[in-house]
Amino acid sequence: MLNRVVDNTSAYSLNKEDYLREVTVKISLERIDTQEGITVNALLDSSTTGLVMSSEFVRKQEFKLKKIERSIYVRNMNGSLNKEKLIEHTVEVNIYY
Repeated sequence: MLNRVVDNTSAYSLNKEDYLREVTVKISLERIDTQEGITVNALLDSSTTGLVMSSEFVRKQEFKLKKIERSIYVRNMNGSLNKEKLIEHTVEVNIYY
């Protein structure tokens, strides 16, 4: 489990063009309990320290949430704390790409 989120963005010099590029890949997410799956576009980000889903997406897809012991803070690319809630739950899924 992550005890803290490490921010590696300060080690890089980002240009405006770097913010405009995004790379996505089609992946399949399979629920552990029912083996039902969906295919979605996922954003690839080489500087992330974990995998995340929006809480809205989780609700719409009716994934089963599991509470984690310690909340996780999320940092934006510029190093500031994200204004959304802390990460307080996990979702167990199989990921196929």
